[in-house]
Amino acid sequence: MEENMEEGQTQKGCSECCLKCLSGIPYASLIATILLYAGVALFCGCGHEALSGTVTILQTYFDVVRSPVDALDVFTMIDILKYVIYGVAAAFFVYGILLMVEGFFTTGAIRDLYGDFKITTCGRCVSAWFIMLTYIFLLAWLGITAFTSLPVFMYFNIWNTCQNMTSTGNTDMCFDLRQFGIVSINEDKKICTKDNNFTKMCESNELDLTFHLFVCALAGAGAAVIAMVHYLMVLSANWAYVKDACRMQKYEDIKSKEEQELHDIHSTRSKERLNAYT
Repeated sequence: MEENMEEGQTQKGCSECCLKCLSGIPYASLIATILLYAGVALFCGCGHEALSGTVTILQTYFDVVRSPVDALDVFTMIDILKYVIYGVAAAFFVYGILLMVEGFFTTGAIRDLYGDFKITTCGRCVSAWFIMLTYIFLLAWLGITAFTSLPVFMYFNIWNTCQNMTSTGNTDMCFDLRQFGIVSINEDKKICTKDNNFTKMCESNELDLTFHLFVCALAGAGAAVIAMVHYLMVLSANWAYVKDACRMQKYEDIKSKEEQELHDIHSTRSKERLNAYT
């Protein structure tokens, strides 16, 4: 009988501990972090492979050659964009961890565990700093989304022309890379629907795969924008919580100070009465 009671108390203690741990998880920050990691992974992975596919298409079907000297050509720009993608992946991996830590230390469970003092002393400044930084990153991701939509638009035009080659008839449509700023004005790098290279490009997997990879990269950038907006809402709520906690701490300090003064006054009067009586 006693063993069953001890086992029941152990299970009750474990369940209470699990509930306390679950109550300390910042679910809003967790959802935003998952969305951010998914968006950044989709953008960086698909964007990197789409850039590699772009190099293959330019060299194979548009006959664009890499410059032998250290000139800023389209291939050099693609290499730079790949390094930027590496930096974005590493930076936002760290930033997501920092925001999760900030979310943990502004939950009610952490406040009950460590007290208000450790949160309200510097938590307000930290929350305000994260709000400003997240707003800047939101603007950056909006710019990245707009920039990613440009290759999607260009590839969609080519892909749509390939899908509707039978409806174009005898019309000879051409795609000139100079119109998109990919090559200089002096270079005549274009491909027309009646060329063999255009037919081969439409029949190959590179065009379809690269186009859809850019679409996935655009979707990843959009997911990162949504995650930044979600983070702004979470951080604003946390900042308001820390601000209220700071005011409540000041109120409690003033209240305890007044109660202590009243207690001292009452003790002094009691001693005076006792001395007068004796």
